[in-house]
Amino acid sequence: MNRNLDVGHIVSLLKNVLKKKDGLIPLHQPTFRGKEWAYVKDCLDTGWVSSVGKYVGAFEKKLAEYTGVEHAIAVVNGTAAMHICLKLAGVEEGDEVLLPALTFVATANAVRYCGGIPHFVDSDWKSLGIDPKKLQDYLKDITLIRQGCCYNKQTMRPIKAVVAVHTFGHPVDLDPILAICEKYKLVLIEDAAEALGSYYKDKHTGNWGKLSAFSFNGNKIITTGGGGAILTNDLILAKTAKHLTTTAKVPHPWAFVHDEVGYNYRLPNINAALGCGQIEVIDEFIQEKRTLAQKYRQVFKEVQGITFFTEAAYARSNYWLNLLLLDEEYVGLRDPLLLATHEEGILTRPSWSLMHKLAMFKECPRMDLSAAQDLEQRIINIPSSVGLGEK
Repeated sequence: MNRNLDVGHIVSLLKNVLKKKDGLIPLHQPTFRGKEWAYVKDCLDTGWVSSVGKYVGAFEKKLAEYTGVEHAIAVVNGTAAMHICLKLAGVEEGDEVLLPALTFVATANAVRYCGGIPHFVDSDWKSLGIDPKKLQDYLKDITLIRQGCCYNKQTMRPIKAVVAVHTFGHPVDLDPILAICEKYKLVLIEDAAEALGSYYKDKHTGNWGKLSAFSFNGNKIITTGGGGAILTNDLILAKTAKHLTTTAKVPHPWAFVHDEVGYNYRLPNINAALGCGQIEVIDEFIQEKRTLAQKYRQVFKEVQGITFFTEAAYARSNYWLNLLLLDEEYVGLRDPLLLATHEEGILTRPSWSLMHKLAMFKECPRMDLSAAQDLEQRIINIPSSVGLGEK
């Protein structure tokens, strides 16, 4: 192996960017600098802490305004949001759903919640998301259209949807994926769990899919503690999503009438209050994260054997989780570098394990995943918290 790339040098560069002193530097931690304290205190003072209260509606309104998507339904987490997106897309027992092997496990889990079968597809080096050209060629070979529905010729199961994941906050190339969905009669769902504040061709993520799922977990751009949202431009779907996530209860002053199996998924008011304070300062957060990304880019641009990953030409990324990509000849340095950074109190991590390698998904259908397998060996996520990008 060429020894030009030195683990100690990489650690030193990271310490320089992060102004490392004593203590740990987390991969991503929340920042609170808006009106979060006041809004949460209001919930406590008034007693409105559960799933009914003014902050739930206010947070939904702010989300819709910020993203430009017409309707937002706040739920308990991003996984619940994805579950309802898939259900409203018509995914049922035995249906296949196309999604990248390089994603967080929640994407595939939500397919299983519907009784569906994850069908794993490969990633694109430009976006880290679905490779549209490779997907197009693959579907041409393995599918047939019958009575307006797409079928997998190998399993004879329906393929209902494509989940386009905006990996680490970087928008996937949506236009060609949308064209594929139209050609093969598939519903497009955006997994934008990591992509609040990211734009595809000057339009916020979440505007291309029939439905989209966002996350506000503690490590996301903004947080509600735990939380998520379903976004859609379809009024009927929005109303149905709200009904399903409110245990399918028919509105009535006192009677408990539920007209179908629903889910207790609505976001509590106290969490929404936190979200209202967060989203009011999101523009500051995004700017600081982009500033940090630029610092990383400058520091690593002259380093041979490792590359700081940057947004595609069509995209404006929130740089949720920054990452370094090792060149092929240096993949053996990934684990030593992870170990060395952790020993210095700089918390880094590799990518998620590819979905088809997990025991519960190993028998699921998949295409050639050579790019995803290559990326899995090379990705190192590095500290990306908002405050690290302050001037």
